[in-house]
Amino acid sequence: MRAAVERWSAAPLVYLTRLPRWVLLAAVFALLAVGLIGSGWVGAAGLLALLVPLGWFAYLSWPGLGTPERILRIAALALVAVFVVDHLV
Repeated sequence: MRAAVERWSAAPLVYLTRLPRWVLLAAVFALLAVGLIGSGWVGAAGLLALLVPLGWFAYLSWPGLGTPERILRIAALALVAVFVVDHLV
């Protein structure tokens, strides 16, 4: 399964690396702002739109990470997931 995900991810990752860095940074901040400022479904959608690529990047980078980096990624994903659930409840 990992090989299939890596093959599928190759084209989107090449596209993302060709974008200017400020575009990705602005997108992350915009989604985070919508997620934290918005309430209900709007906030949850913004955070979920941020959680999915973060999980994707974490999955792709997992084999090359040490234990502290893995713990940090799990903590970040869990924190965003808690905010998503908080907005939905």
